[in-house]
Amino acid sequence: MSVLSADRSPGVKLGLAILVGFLLTFPLMLVWLLVVDRQSQSEFAQAGIVEGWGGPQTISGPLLVIPYRENVVETAVENGAQVTRSRQVWKELVLAPEASEIDTNVSAEPRTRSIYEVVVYEAAVSGRARFAMPADLTRLGVTAEQLDLTRAELRFGLSDPRGLGANPQVSVGGRRLRLQPGGGSTGNGSGFYAWLDAASLATAPIRVDYNYGIRGNRSLALSPRAGETLWRLRSPWPHPSFHGSFLPHQRRLSESGFEAVYRVGNLALGQSLVSNEEVAAAPQLAVDPAVDPYGARHAGAPRPGPQTAEVSLIQPVDLYSQVNRATKYGFLFIGFTFLAFLMFDVVGGVRVSGVEYLLVGAGLVLFFVLLLALAEVVGFMPAYLAAAGAITLLNTAYSAAVLRSWRRAGFIGALLAGLYAVLYILLSLEAYSLLIGAVMLFVALAVVMYATRNLNWGGGEGREEPEEAAA
Repeated sequence: MSVLSADRSPGVKLGLAILVGFLLTFPLMLVWLLVVDRQSQSEFAQAGIVEGWGGPQTISGPLLVIPYRENVVETAVENGAQVTRSRQVWKELVLAPEASEIDTNVSAEPRTRSIYEVVVYEAAVSGRARFAMPADLTRLGVTAEQLDLTRAELRFGLSDPRGLGANPQVSVGGRRLRLQPGGGSTGNGSGFYAWLDAASLATAPIRVDYNYGIRGNRSLALSPRAGETLWRLRSPWPHPSFHGSFLPHQRRLSESGFEAVYRVGNLALGQSLVSNEEVAAAPQLAVDPAVDPYGARHAGAPRPGPQTAEVSLIQPVDLYSQVNRATKYGFLFIGFTFLAFLMFDVVGGVRVSGVEYLLVGAGLVLFFVLLLALAEVVGFMPAYLAAAGAITLLNTAYSAAVLRSWRRAGFIGALLAGLYAVLYILLSLEAYSLLIGAVMLFVALAVVMYATRNLNWGGGEGREEPEEAAA
């Protein structure tokens, strides 16, 4: 039997609808690829907006680094005989503070270029740290006599030094220190450091006070390293996302901004306060927020690199992720709409051709292209309302001609309006999206089963009545 014949069977009509629906998966995939490409272009444009301003920042320190002498015995073979030599080498002893208090005030604002936007911030960092000579120094094989306290260095880490403010200040005992660029005299890490005569550390703790400003974008992180770290963070930005290795012990969120308090001990860090290993002054972020802007990581998985407390300054709606999620429901739209046309065809007797299925499906796919194009200009919600309204009116008007009835077309329009409303709810209630979708599919299946309970899918108007058993 020809697919285009007027008397095709209900089974053939079902196969035709499935075939057209399958063909529409290809433009749906192209729309999804378009969303990914536009998101990539957006990230590239955002990188251009903040170029020269400062990237996502990770701050660390201060750490007190003390050089010490160590005798190294080397054995070599010369002229067939073993020769043993002893020489002195300089190594570094790294002291973390016993206690560190850091106050950070962050002022953030969105920067735009054309249709692209990125959040940048300026942060004022001030803090206090207390260093003391460890009592168990000899456990590391180092004695006090080996230390050269007069050549100590205070090191502060900053992952992107371009964002460092003009006048950072560091003082010890009320005496301001002269600062140097880089992660230290050995060249490890990035940030800034100061030379310090720490001879008094042998008899009494040293207190360090500091304040500096930094600029960055998207996120700010602290890599704690102290016996006890207290980090107080404040900002008028109303949309923070807390993530990283540590979450705040206290936090307050409101429309006027947020406050967060972190408390981290060295036992939680799994690090000793004293080490003779080479330590980079400024650890780099383990995950680039440009790639992972909202900290979406595998729950419970160990994070590579340094442990950080991190906050991202996010936009309340990420339009590309919203459009991406909406596109994944395109099959649901096509399925429900084609199902309604199929019911009018096999039950209502209104013939629907393959071309008409294809044109209606093309309108449904076009919705996601309109949504993406408009959302980049006017925002997600206005774009959603405009695109949904335009496609609903377009397919409703076309359905009136296909189904030869404005009443039937009104049903198609109501169905599309309901589907777009449900889709918006699904995008808003991510936790219940699977449940809502499953219930919708169940209801649709039940309606189809009831409407076609007497239908002969192989041909004819209905099922044959069973013969009565002979008396």
